[in-house]
Parts: sequence; structure tokens; C-alpha cells
Amino acid sequence: MSDLVTGEAVVLGLRTAKLPSRALAVLIDLAVEVGGFFLTTLVLLTVLTDLDNAAAAALVVCLMVLFLVAVPVAVETLSRGRSLGKLAMGLRVVRLDGGPIRFRHALVRGLVGTIEIMALSGVPAAICSLISSDGRRLGDIFGGTLVVRERVPAARAGMPTVTAPPQLLAAVGNDLVRLDLSAVPPGLWLAIRQLLGRTGQLDEEVALRMAHQLAGDLASRVHWPVPPGLHPALYLSAVLTERQRRDWQRTAGAFAANAMQPGGGAQPLGWGAPAHPMTPAMPPGVPMPGMPAAPMPSAPAMPAMPAPLMPAAPVSVPLSAPPTAPMPAADSSGGGTGFALPG
Repeated sequence: MSDLVTGEAVVLGLRTAKLPSRALAVLIDLAVEVGGFFLTTLVLLTVLTDLDNAAAAALVVCLMVLFLVAVPVAVETLSRGRSLGKLAMGLRVVRLDGGPIRFRHALVRGLVGTIEIMALSGVPAAICSLISSDGRRLGDIFGGTLVVRERVPAARAGMPTVTAPPQLLAAVGNDLVRLDLSAVPPGLWLAIRQLLGRTGQLDEEVALRMAHQLAGDLASRVHWPVPPGLHPALYLSAVLTERQRRDWQRTAGAFAANAMQPGGGAQPLGWGAPAHPMTPAMPPGVPMPGMPAAPMPSAPAMPAMPAPLMPAAPVSVPLSAPPTAPMPAADSSGGGTGFALPG
């Protein structure tokens, strides 16, 4: 298992290819390449009968470079690291960050492989692959590549299905209700949810190692160690379920409390709160900036109350208006007040 880490701090967890599988893939590739080289050389030398010895030697060298260097480099570049032998063995060449190789990676691998595999009979490649923990030969070291296994047995993929005795689950349920989950950071909850949601996609060893690590971190924060005999994935799932149960109870209690307020219905945003948290509440009649003021609806007119019925009384109407008393003349000494100053 490779411990390579990408630039985003993600452990790849790739299953690297070891010497036996890589040797079989190289033998298949060499058999195809050498067979194509001899067949093409035989056909060309049979057709071109007028070539001299120098031209025939030059043709053989060119065909050797073509089939033993150019063709493998082109095949690995176009197939993203899968030659015929690697495809048969379920292998693939990738970069150290897990991405597909490019032309420069395949070229370095092909040039170094010509020396360490063909010229030196593969002895340096075998020794380097046995020493390296990832099974890399000299071409992989100089090219910055890694050969990994693409076909993983289905029985070993993902975390196995685990069960626990009912007595143990009952004891765990009694301990869960007394846990203090306030010390667990949100990042740890997110990591636990991601692990439990991807157990079928991760390798068994990687998933088990991550489950042990997250369970130990969670146990140190909630002060409840993993019970003996309980799988760490079940421990993480139980604590996460308890946290979700508490969140649901807290939310349901808040809505029930709002429903008991005067008015009958629940008020999720509180009394007098705006419909959106970023929209300020405006009193009626005040226009928003940049918008015309809406006309206020007029209050409906109250109906006139009928006057109470009173007994009719004789009313005498004078034929002429009574004489009006003359207004006192304005006096200059009195300032026009109508009063005379004492003499």
C-alpha cells in the first residue's frame, strides 16, 4: 500500500505493483515488441533485395529503435500508462500524485528501460524493485512515476460488513445518552460522515486504518473509549447517530415552543422579524430607497348615527332681525381698543 499524499493533503492509498506482476507484464510487452520487430524486418529484407549490407544494417537499427523505444513510449502516452502487458496484468503507470502520465514521463521510462532491462538483462531493475517499498525501478525513479494495481479483488474492496452482539449494543446505547458531545469540533464530525459514506469505495486496509484513527480521536474528546469487541466503524456510527438524535430533539422542541406562543402558528423567525435576515423591517408607509411610495389605503367612512327623536317644541321666528348695538368708535388716545381714558 502506497502512502503517497497529494497537494490537497489527501492520502492516495494506492495498491502498488510488486516485482512478480511487473516482470510478467514486461515479458508480455517484450514478446510482442520483439515479435513485431522480427516480422517487420523479415518482410522488409525480403521485399528490398537490392540493399547492400550497410543499408540493411541501418534499416535493422532503425526498426529496433522504433519497436523497442518509440512504440512503447507512444503506447504508454496514448493509453495513459497501460501497455499490452500491463493491461493483461491489471497494472497502470501513474504519476506520484496519482494522475495520468504524459509524454515526458513515458520517454524517460522508455530510455532508462532500454539500458536497465534490455542492455543489462533487467538486473538493475529487479534489484531496485526489490529494495524499493513501492516496487519502483530506475525508470520510475527518474521519471517520477509509479506502477499501481487497477484490478482489486471485490472481496477486499471496501470495509467489511461487521456486526456486534445485542448485549454489547444495549450497553453502548446506555452509555451514549450520557456522553458530552460539545467538545467535538465540526471538522471531526465531517470527517466521520465522509468516512462512513465512502466505506464501499475505499480499500479495506485504508478504511480500517482511518476508522481506528477517527475513533481514537473521538474517544479522547467525548471521554468514552471504544468498547472491547466493537468495530471502530460501529463506534463512529453510534456516536454520530446519537448526535443527530439530539439535534433533532432540539429542533423539534424549538418548533413546539414557537407553536405554543399566542397566535396559534409557529414563528420560526420570531415575532416582528423580517422575512429575510438581511432585509430590515420597514414601518408601513415608509418607502424603500429608490422605490415610489405606495398610496396608503384610506380608512372606511363610519356610517352616520341617526339623531335621537326629541319632542317638537314651538319655535318663534322674528320677522325682522334685532338692531345691532353700534361698536364704540376707535379713539386715537386709546390705541383703538374701544375704551376711553379717564379724564
